[in-house]
Amino acid sequence: MIDIHTHILPGLDDGAPDWEQAIAMARAAAAEGITTIVATPHHANGVYHNEADVVKEAVARFNERMNTEGIPLTVVPGQEIRIHDDLLDAWGRGELLTLGDSRYILLEMPSSQIPSGIWDLLHELRLLGLTAIIAHPERNAEVNRHPERLAALIEAGAYAQVTTHSLLGGFGSRIEHAAWSLCRQGLIHIVSSDAHHVDRRGFRMQEAYQRVDQVLGSRIKEIFRQNATSIFYNGSIATVENGEKNGSIWRKISTIFRKC
Repeated sequence: MIDIHTHILPGLDDGAPDWEQAIAMARAAAAEGITTIVATPHHANGVYHNEADVVKEAVARFNERMNTEGIPLTVVPGQEIRIHDDLLDAWGRGELLTLGDSRYILLEMPSSQIPSGIWDLLHELRLLGLTAIIAHPERNAEVNRHPERLAALIEAGAYAQVTTHSLLGGFGSRIEHAAWSLCRQGLIHIVSSDAHHVDRRGFRMQEAYQRVDQVLGSRIKEIFRQNATSIFYNGSIATVENGEKNGSIWRKISTIFRKC
């Protein structure tokens, strides 16, 4: 398995605080059958600032430690980048990373709303040859109220990643319901852990995929798994067509675009 969203690098953000916890997380990931993870420390979220060079150096040290410890896990660099006004200039300055040196870039929206400038940002990223993946939209209040707005972002070229803990009720029933609703509407493309801690916020990838299999079926589970692999190898992401992606949502999308 490949996990594209983790906070495993020690001491960089609110994930693993030290090497002891980071190694414990690595052992837990390997025990679940995860072979490759993208380290995505928070960047430019108002609290943490982890530029590209810092993350690359930390990943190199981490892989050296994996070899020393004999843990069969490969870590590649990335960031969870909060959408902010300086993002495009930061890309030009070489401060930002894609996921594992692919064309995919992981973006985090604020929890309360969809940023008003995201449409122009998606357009500019496409011109740069980059494709946005929206991290955990199920935890965004505006998406919860108006899932058609996430659908519009996807129509504009973005993709969306749901968190294992959301699917499994780790953030409460409201977010769990939102996560499954977005999946059923075909608005989710990747399942990732967003792991922060070996116990409190572990990986739970196997458990989440099993639940997806039970609820949505083996075809959707395999699409989610393959999409994570495709991101790692810079391939194409498959979309999910679903019966609940109904006409009323797409009519709302058309209305949004007419207003833009």
